Amino acid sequence: MEKNTINANATANRQVIEINGEAVGVVVPDAGTLKFVAVKYHVWELDAQRFATADAARHAVVTHLAGARARPSRLAEMAA
Repeated sequence: MEKNTINANATANRQVIEINGEAVGVVVPDAGTLKFVAVKYHVWELDAQRFATADAARHAVVTHLAGARARPSRLAEMAA
């Protein structure tokens, strides 16, 4: 019975990180921090990074995506 309680508490503490209505990851409590688990390839570089708050993780995602838009894609470079 205790195992179910632990799993329920872990699930309740997870927070989905959405950008423009799209879920890109989730933060889960881990060792006193929140660990980011990427669920979309375009934020894969942030996978397993740790943050103090969900807002800090969301800010990191937004910053990462803004940087990705500023850089030309590898496919565009190869086509040129």
